[in-house]
Amino acid sequence: MTIDLRSDTVTRPTEAMRRAMMAAEVGDDVWGDDPTVLRLQAVVAERAGHQAGLFFPSGTQANLTGLMSHCGRGDEMIVGQFAHTYKYEGGGAAVLGSIQPQPIENAADGSLPLDKIAAAIKPVDDHFARTRLLALENTIGGKVLPAAYVAEATAYARSRGLASHLDGARVCNAAVASGRPLDELCRPFDSVSICFSKGLAAPVGSVLVGTSAYIEVARRWRKVLGGGMRQSGLLAAACLHALEHHYQRLAEDHANAERLARGLAEIDGVKVLSQATNMVFAQFPAGHCAPLEAWLKARGVLAQILPTARLVTHLDVGAADIGEALGAIRDYFGRAA
Repeated sequence: MTIDLRSDTVTRPTEAMRRAMMAAEVGDDVWGDDPTVLRLQAVVAERAGHQAGLFFPSGTQANLTGLMSHCGRGDEMIVGQFAHTYKYEGGGAAVLGSIQPQPIENAADGSLPLDKIAAAIKPVDDHFARTRLLALENTIGGKVLPAAYVAEATAYARSRGLASHLDGARVCNAAVASGRPLDELCRPFDSVSICFSKGLAAPVGSVLVGTSAYIEVARRWRKVLGGGMRQSGLLAAACLHALEHHYQRLAEDHANAERLARGLAEIDGVKVLSQATNMVFAQFPAGHCAPLEAWLKARGVLAQILPTARLVTHLDVGAADIGEALGAIRDYFGRAA
């Protein structure tokens, strides 16, 4: 059995999830009559404290549609340098949405300092792109954005005439880790994308939430971007199952990440940089990265070992698996010493 620490996207559907998918009632979602998709959209919107939702095949497409539904051609969004919507989504906002990103440096806790946001907002002048949107991410690098900061940042954005979008790919992790209801984390934003194919362990799927009027705009952009699916209730059923059965168990992933971080900190040659929710960031000696990755793979442990590596826990990694992975890393460095 492989122990895969590369990402929480690698999970496989459980047998119960597969049964839910096979039993799903379906229609044609482009026509708007797939009952399982409609139920998912309504449930997620309610839990997130918004009026309406829209189902997408991927988080990247949900984010891009979310941004394009706020911004027109030549508009600008303020975003963190390490945000997924800026750094890891192929430049889609600029390439496909004609939206100019204005990246600013993230603080250590993942937030964007308000003074930097203020300095980045352009004056109303034909020389400048029109600043329209503040985009944040929660969790970011596994870290939960402070609640007081979110309230202050979104209020400030509104006071300056900006909309706010949350990349909430792992916002469920943030809610479970902070012990706060999901709607408290999502309601301050004008739109939120919530992913089901990460810690919640569905095979695919994200839901974008916002006002009913906003979601109608998003529905058209989803079609333009190729996100209109047909009998997608099969996929929506997996997401509904994940929401009902895999949500609270995210706490197990967080506990396993803590266990992994503690064990790594005891190994000479490894330096733990941070651990938050289900992510551990650690430094490995550059000369040992490729050999260690190969060593682990030969022992059934998949991890992307870089000088600064991210190791991620999820549904398919249990406490015993953490012990095996730590043992393999200890054995490698013991042999290399």
